[in-house]
Amino acid sequence: MKMFRNTLIPGVAFLVISVFQGWFFSADGAEENNVGRTFAPYFLSVTTPSRRPDADGFLQRWLLLEPIDKPNRSNTVFTDSYVRDALYTEYFPGQFTVLPGDGDTVSVEGRELKWHALDATGFNVKLFRFAYGLNKQSYGVLFRAVTVVDAPREMRNVRLAVGSNSASMWWLNGQEAVSLFGDRRMVMDDAVSKRLTLKKGRNIIRGAVINGPGMSDFCVRFIDENGDPVKDLEIRF
Repeated sequence: MKMFRNTLIPGVAFLVISVFQGWFFSADGAEENNVGRTFAPYFLSVTTPSRRPDADGFLQRWLLLEPIDKPNRSNTVFTDSYVRDALYTEYFPGQFTVLPGDGDTVSVEGRELKWHALDATGFNVKLFRFAYGLNKQSYGVLFRAVTVVDAPREMRNVRLAVGSNSASMWWLNGQEAVSLFGDRRMVMDDAVSKRLTLKKGRNIIRGAVINGPGMSDFCVRFIDENGDPVKDLEIRF
């Protein structure tokens, strides 16, 4: 009886794990159980004309594009050269120049992808939850994000501070500002740009995050010369 029990329990455990994995992942890494998915509690729809950064200066309002398929079974491939090639590739016209609107669509390799205007409920923007809530592939993907900050005056010597899981690149007003390479977890202010100038009025921030397996998210804010958050901004599209 003891020998039978020792054989049965591992077998049952293996069966349960196998069934769970079969339910949760499809062949290409996307989840299959699509019933009842939502953004909640990680995102809210945009309902106000503008919003300010949170108490710590983090930008929570973003236009997020549905994930672009970019198969990678490991994050160890995210070297400087690989990430630059992947994130500078133009996947759709106007990728680096057009300011999208909520509900706008682009075509990437025959797939129609939509832009979503969302407010993150936390300081970090949970891209995995964004994709999961849309029943989209959550692993082996590339995300693009855009936001606009309105500065009440010219602000010199500010820095763009970013954290991401996994690798990412960020542009301010069309110029590369900060990049994060390699297999990494998201840590606030993990990479900080050189000194930048925010123009009075509209400033466009574009970001791209690439990930293989695991979660995906990012956090972005501006900090001043003393490392304090810049909060005197309006985020509006």
